[in-house]
Amino acid sequence: QKVKDSMRVLLPVLLNKSHDSYDKIRAILLYIFSTNGTTQENLDKLIQNVQIESDSDMIRNWKYLDVPVISSFVAQQPKYPRRDRSKEETFQLSRWTPVIKDVMEDAIENKLDSKDWPYCSRCPPTWNGSGAV
Repeated sequence: QKVKDSMRVLLPVLLNKSHDSYDKIRAILLYIFSTNGTTQENLDKLIQNVQIESDSDMIRNWKYLDVPVISSFVAQQPKYPRRDRSKEETFQLSRWTPVIKDVMEDAIENKLDSKDWPYCSRCPPTWNGSGAV
């Protein structure tokens, strides 16, 4: 189930004194990942209220791994479109399918966009899908 107001769930965790600063950083990163980024103002408020200014680079450096930490438009579409997996059979404890599964399935089916994946070679035209290339 999707969390409707993630900030309402996140704030009690961040303001709890018994949690370690690294756990608070993980919680902030999970919030950023789930919302595909946040505004600079919101991130600064989170870091200041949680008092992790010295470790704020751990959050900001994710931009070098192509994670949209700061975004001007928060409700943007994800970079890679997700497949509809609502009809798939899942395990009882499974709730989420990672993006890499979609990427790998598209690579197998030779459907990757060459602009986003320039180093993935195209299959030869005579390839019938029966083996590795």
